[in-house]
Amino acid sequence: MAQSLFLHQTLAPRYRTAHDAVDLQTERPFQFVDLTALVEERVRRSGVLEGMVTVQSRHTTAAVVVAENEQGLLADLEECLMHWAPRDRSWHHDDLTRRQGPVSADEPSNGHAHAQALLLPTSVTLVVSGGQLDRGRYQSVFLVELDGPRRRTISVQVAGAADGAAW
Repeated sequence: MAQSLFLHQTLAPRYRTAHDAVDLQTERPFQFVDLTALVEERVRRSGVLEGMVTVQSRHTTAAVVVAENEQGLLADLEECLMHWAPRDRSWHHDDLTRRQGPVSADEPSNGHAHAQALLLPTSVTLVVSGGQLDRGRYQSVFLVELDGPRRRTISVQVAGAADGAAW
């Protein structure tokens, strides 16, 4: 995963933003990738004490969600998405003869993944308090891979007060 973290002093000396683009490789066609430790580390490294962190997928067939990291629940969520938009159904998106404009030679059949992605958010925003990710006991941050395995990029942006001062 990428290790760059860009700090920007903006608006006032007490306000800070930090951004990181993180590359990762998924391993399966459908996969929950736990990003919680990565997000917590980016919050810690940012120096922001009170503020927000946004985690965003840069893809139309991957999502970012907050859910409980319990294997039965994650399997249930996968089954729900596969039931709603099954891979083996005929999708207009997958009929490349109907596409207007250029189509790349490696264009995948992924209409199901685009349909599943419509049910999930592209990003989540969470509170930073006391220099830490403020999350509930069972909350974890996940990238949801819907069309893997693939190389994916997520953006993590932390913004807020760096010295504990109220905004």
